[in-house]
Amino acid sequence: MRRLIVLGSVTGAPGVTTTALALAALWPPEADGGVRPVMVEADSSGGDLMIRFGLPPAPSLLDVAAAAGQPYPGSLLGAASELPCGVRAVVAVPGRGPCREAVRLLAGEVGRRVLLGDAHDRGSVVLDVGRLGEHVEPLLEAADQVVLVARGGAEPLTHVSAYGLDVDAYAGRLTLAVVGPCPYSAEEIAKTLGIERVVLMPWDAKGVGVMNGSKRGVPRTAGFRLPPLMAAARVLARRLASPSMSASRAGEAHGARVAEGGRARLTGHGRSGLVQVPGVEESGS
Repeated sequence: MRRLIVLGSVTGAPGVTTTALALAALWPPEADGGVRPVMVEADSSGGDLMIRFGLPPAPSLLDVAAAAGQPYPGSLLGAASELPCGVRAVVAVPGRGPCREAVRLLAGEVGRRVLLGDAHDRGSVVLDVGRLGEHVEPLLEAADQVVLVARGGAEPLTHVSAYGLDVDAYAGRLTLAVVGPCPYSAEEIAKTLGIERVVLMPWDAKGVGVMNGSKRGVPRTAGFRLPPLMAAARVLARRLASPSMSASRAGEAHGARVAEGGRARLTGHGRSGLVQVPGVEESGS
């Protein structure tokens, strides 16, 4: 069964798709028995990669969603395209309407089965769900790892705090990836937001250009110094692929917290002054 890595954001456009592409491109080759990951663009607001890379309208996420309702859904990889940056990806068509329905089907039981595959399937799925919401909660629950992407300023980090994601429910599975310039250290953000794992993702023109198609070529991981974004993505990819971050451990931790009935929000509680959200608990935000 495949490993499922879900990336999303709580607001705006902080770079979820580019981060997902970078993770897939820098996924450790020794992980998953050498099987390359597949990146799936599952943003209910519509896809970007089809236009960005000049791809035909099929195959796409719509084909995966349509097949999910069939007795024999087929292979997820049959809808994948090879991108210039060396990533194989299932892209989504532009447009909110068709993508919203496709993501709804993908989040259903059969759709999740298509993503995860059968017992003999190996590899990892890097799933870009765009902005988080109730429609993708089943995908978050099924994920081996969840990567929350946010910009590094006080305002976007406050939005993360105010969103109210249940930290305990994702114990052992949640990473906050802070992209772009950030005046705070990872340790300060982790302490203030109550998130155990926080990584900083520098945003450099060369790395973004390779991932977004303006600079063609497959990123190499040896023989020269990687751009900052690519180097950070490689470190994060290795952490996510590490056996120590297995789904079984995360599931055990989640089960224990559910049994205890405990909940924790991403509300500021440190003394650094980074993100303080008065009244969040009372308002239910």
